[in-house]
Amino acid sequence: MTLPMCEPLVYEFGRAGRGARGQWPAPESNPPAVPAALRRARRAPLPEVSELDVVRHYTRLSQLNFSIDTHFYPLGSCTMKYNPRACNAAALLPEFLGRHPLASARHSQGFLECMYELQEMLKEVTGMRGVALTPMAGAHGEFAGVAMIRAYHRARGDLARNEIIVPTAAHGTNPATATMCGCVAREVGVGPDGDVDLAALAAAVGPKTAGIMLTNPSTLGIFERRITEVARIVHAAGGLLYYDGANLNAILGKVRPGDMEFDVLHMNLHKTFSTPHGGGGPGAGAVGVGPRLLPFMPLPVVAKSGAGEAARYRWQGEQDLPQSIGRLTGFNGNAGVLLRAYVYMRMLGREGMSRVGEYATLNSNYLLARLQQAGFVAAYPQRRASHEFILTLKALAQQQGVTAMDVAKRLLDLGFHAPTTYFPLLVPECLLIEPTETESKETLDAFVAAMAQILREAATEPDTVRGAPHTMPVRRLDDVRAARELDLAYRPPAP
Repeated sequence: MTLPMCEPLVYEFGRAGRGARGQWPAPESNPPAVPAALRRARRAPLPEVSELDVVRHYTRLSQLNFSIDTHFYPLGSCTMKYNPRACNAAALLPEFLGRHPLASARHSQGFLECMYELQEMLKEVTGMRGVALTPMAGAHGEFAGVAMIRAYHRARGDLARNEIIVPTAAHGTNPATATMCGCVAREVGVGPDGDVDLAALAAAVGPKTAGIMLTNPSTLGIFERRITEVARIVHAAGGLLYYDGANLNAILGKVRPGDMEFDVLHMNLHKTFSTPHGGGGPGAGAVGVGPRLLPFMPLPVVAKSGAGEAARYRWQGEQDLPQSIGRLTGFNGNAGVLLRAYVYMRMLGREGMSRVGEYATLNSNYLLARLQQAGFVAAYPQRRASHEFILTLKALAQQQGVTAMDVAKRLLDLGFHAPTTYFPLLVPECLLIEPTETESKETLDAFVAAMAQILREAATEPDTVRGAPHTMPVRRLDDVRAARELDLAYRPPAP
């Protein structure tokens, strides 16, 4: 098997005197004086390359990437789905791009109308009483949610409540968020069926309970069947329920967190509602609240007065919500992501959003059934999948010495990005797989065929799987060493 050559560094194309000076900005007639102490003693060691070399180099690099535009990308709990280009085109309209964040409400009526309607649509699909669009990411939305829970208890003089209950099937950011908000994370387990252990939950709640953080479906890929009982136990103890919206795709249009008696939730608009996800941003973690937390929403929130052509929109500030937890960002969140979400929801409509949940769940259950037929073991075989599911490769690792990471690396050779590996931690040698609602049956069947091939290889030629990837420009890395000895500096070879 011939391995592809690694793409050289851009420095290696350089030649003295080569460049693309036609692209340089025109020199200023009176350049600002730079103090002598801040001037370079010698020229910066930048590559001297032509424009064509640069274009070809970075185009080749982009073609080495796995992306949703080029490959099936079944990362569990991440909803790496295709997002319509029309949403991005609408968010890039000159009238939106040209609006300054400090523009007055009088000069922002069109934008504010979109944001108000987005708030209203999100309220409808989640069953909440109010929505704030300010948080800039999912973790930011989590922070806002727990901060509102704390503000609620403090406003009532209940200062002893500083414990946030976190099930072992929760997202890893949940205990971190609780800690950042000055609370203590208290873990409760799940039963063999994947549902929260109600006896353990009842024993954990008490006068210190501020709330519980969970998502439904959980990161185990199954729906919490006794959620109303969970809500009863926590509410009876004086706590509130926080919903992590990372898995909202599974239930969109079918059941609402508000109907499950959650008091606050965040929504990953960059997962569920159209902005391409991955790479660390951009994001938006809009929060929805029930009646208890309405006074504590983060600012600003868009308000409407009048109707029809007389309708007017404005920002609500501290004078409107004096008990607000305050402002989390300089402005009203990430405008581009919010606009994409708005356009996406208007394009789909009520029936279209309901189909998101239907097809996400259908694809997931189809893929789970096919992979089980191929010989893979489901972590919770007695449960139906939600929008994602977990395979456990524990037996494969014990019998063949082939781990979940080996399977993930081998998938790269076969043209598929790997699912999430080793998360959640309570399932040994796990793959968390989310096919999303946007993939076709043919794509899912091709993924099954690749997984079945790997399973056969693990039995007949395990070294092929353990040594993967074989066709990538970079082979298996020492992840620990790469993290501990990160080296990103270019050092020119000695003359």
